[in-house]
Order: sequence, then C-alpha cells, then structure tokens
Amino acid sequence: MDFLSKLLQGLAFVPAIVTGIEKLFASRSGTDKKEAALSFVEAALQLTDAVVNRQIVDEAKFKDGLSHVIDGTVECLNASIWAPKTGPAS
Repeated sequence: MDFLSKLLQGLAFVPAIVTGIEKLFASRSGTDKKEAALSFVEAALQLTDAVVNRQIVDEAKFKDGLSHVIDGTVECLNASIWAPKTGPAS
C-alpha cells in the first residue's frame, strides 16, 4: 500500500484513538494524553518504517503535523455533543 493511502487510513482512526486515550488516561495530564495518542498514531502509521524507507523525509515536521491533527481533533470533540458532560450550566 502506498504511504498516502496508509496515512489517510491512519488519520481516520485519530478520533477513536483520542477518545480511547481520554478514557484510559482520564486522571493524567493533557500532555500525557497527547503523548500517548501520538505514540498510538505513530505505531498505526508504522512511522519508523516510513522514515527508513524515505517516505517521510522530515520526521520532526511530520510529528509536529500529527500533533496539530490530534490538537484539532480534541478541539472538535470538546466542542461537540461528544464532549463529556460536566454538570448543569450555571
């Protein structure tokens, strides 16, 4: 499978990964949750193989981009009906 197809399939799982990490690491900091989500996404994309095979030529920029995708996903989920309810509004 070419890398672009693999990337798009991997990104499709980001909302599920973020939601799962939130449940598993509920008591942890946002930074810990983000690191865990990045780790899962990188594993799903087989990032190490992509770097070795030169499909990713700038690993730092690629990881920064994934970080933005995760931040955006969290922002969208927090702004949606999927956000956990914290009680009645005051």
